Amino acid sequence: MTGEMTLANDYPILGAFWTVLFFVLSVLWLILLFRIIVDILRDDMTGGVKAGWLLFVILLPFLGVFVYVAVRGRGMGEREQRHARARQHDFDSYIRTTAGTGTSQAEQLAKLVEMHDKGAISDHEFEKAKTKVLH
Repeated sequence: MTGEMTLANDYPILGAFWTVLFFVLSVLWLILLFRIIVDILRDDMTGGVKAGWLLFVILLPFLGVFVYVAVRGRGMGEREQRHARARQHDFDSYIRTTAGTGTSQAEQLAKLVEMHDKGAISDHEFEKAKTKVLH
């Protein structure tokens, strides 16, 4: 072996700490940068304003991110909450349509019997609806 070999005792614990800290801060920085880019694209600004903010954030990332958070930071949270509520509403409506009406067979049969007793449906309609509920 002609090159120098780096051993564990050549890499002090403080160096390891700084390496891990730098890595974690880099990941957090990328997360913040991408969240801001997503917020810019999700917002209802005009195309020119979006393009301006994107150029500012991409060409001067540190300054762009800090200015964006200072100017539009409060709105970021509101837009994120609005988007989360919309996703939850879509999910709830999907579950409701997938699960059906949400009433049990017994409840549906009780309604059919009540409608039949009142004379709202004929015997034939009652039998047809009862067969549909039971199958």
